[in-house]
Amino acid sequence: MSVDVAVHEHHGFEAFAMGDPFPVYEELRREEPVMFDENIGYFVITRYDDIKAVFADWEHFSSENAQAPIRPAGEPAKRVMAEGGFTAYSGLSARVPPEHTRIRNVATKAFTPRRYKVLEPLVRENVDRLIDRMLAAGPPADIVAGLAWDVPTITILTLLGVSTDMIPLVKEWAGSRAAMTWGDLTDEEQVPHAHNLVAYWNFCQKLVADSKRDPQDDLVGDMVRLQADGNEISDHEIASFLYSLLFAGHETTTTLISNALRVLLGHPDQYRELGASPTAIPAAIDEVLRFSPSIVAWRRKALADSEIGGVTIPRGSNVLLVMGSANRDETVFDEPDLFDIARKNARSHLSFGFGIHYCLGNLLAKLQVKVVLEEITAKIPGLRLIEDQQIVFGDNLSFRAPTAVAVTWGEGN
Repeated sequence: MSVDVAVHEHHGFEAFAMGDPFPVYEELRREEPVMFDENIGYFVITRYDDIKAVFADWEHFSSENAQAPIRPAGEPAKRVMAEGGFTAYSGLSARVPPEHTRIRNVATKAFTPRRYKVLEPLVRENVDRLIDRMLAAGPPADIVAGLAWDVPTITILTLLGVSTDMIPLVKEWAGSRAAMTWGDLTDEEQVPHAHNLVAYWNFCQKLVADSKRDPQDDLVGDMVRLQADGNEISDHEIASFLYSLLFAGHETTTTLISNALRVLLGHPDQYRELGASPTAIPAAIDEVLRFSPSIVAWRRKALADSEIGGVTIPRGSNVLLVMGSANRDETVFDEPDLFDIARKNARSHLSFGFGIHYCLGNLLAKLQVKVVLEEITAKIPGLRLIEDQQIVFGDNLSFRAPTAVAVTWGEGN
């Protein structure tokens, strides 16, 4: 193995800054593709082949730290969660085989194409309703709050048999989970989020308990029935899966819808092309996922002394896999900073991960974005970004989510 990588105090990489990290990613790929960042205590990996190899090698690079708080909970937050009985654990992403294999097998039986394809008419109905509401209110509009916020949340709540009246609360809980796990909060800032996580976990446990008493035709009911039929999964594991799904099932899709419209409207010729040729939409979604993914980085832990890109990674080291950089690796994608909905290999992106932890809900996410793009390009062909707006992305280690995207449109649209 080679000598250890040097530690730099000023390398240009700011782990939580999501405004425009891509120039720094490019510099790291070129100059230091495996770098130790002392500010977060992680080896930062930025080249495509290295990241894909780590994802594939789950035996040496464990996902056990994927849901670990970047900044551990302080004593006040720990007290709140302990007193509230908070014992939630990852649904799948932080679990390792054989436990991961066992639970994913059950989840896959419940989370079937049949289960979510029957939701497509509901998705389309909700998208049409939200677009019509936006048109009735008139320009300008914020597509995050006006469209992207509600669509996937309604979908996931319906999938779980939960009333859509819960949307504001579920979004609040999701925000707290993101802040506590991937944010950089002080002890005092953590406390209200800790209270939210307790409420969130208790709700997930109640969903399982209610379904065991009276299982319905929804995803929770499917998992409870699979458990009763002899599939090995505990009530706690089902609740933990719901705890993860209630976050990942809408938060990342809200961001994907927002980014899809933000990027496409930044390339108006390509937005109009989708209106004229809707069959091009699936490929365009993959290019959005490559060019501006919802999740730009994910984590692994080295279980043994290893090597990545010629650099020694000591046992126990934390590793940050920057998929947002891999997706623009010039050795894989020609002109990677060019957004092109006709790109031939866009589907090679790593935005859904790779290997045994590949995103279980990827097809449901793509279905919802597809419906949004089909309907909005048909109903508002003249949609455009408001000029000179400064789009803000919240500070976060892993999620690159715009807080608002202001749009307008002209007469006759």
